[in-house]
Amino acid sequence: MTQDAPEIEEVTKTRIACDGGAGGHPRVWLSIPADKGYVECGYCDKRFVLKAGSGGHH
Repeated sequence: MTQDAPEIEEVTKTRIACDGGAGGHPRVWLSIPADKGYVECGYCDKRFVLKAGSGGHH
């Protein structure tokens, strides 16, 4: 039996909230560090990846 890879979601903002979907865990706010380009939720291991070209430079 293989373990499913964590869900990956592309986002355009560096600050996102994750609640695991349908109340899977308490809502947490995550910030994507500019040098990494992604952040993983400590509760559900979902990975939020910053979409290329949305690096927050105005």
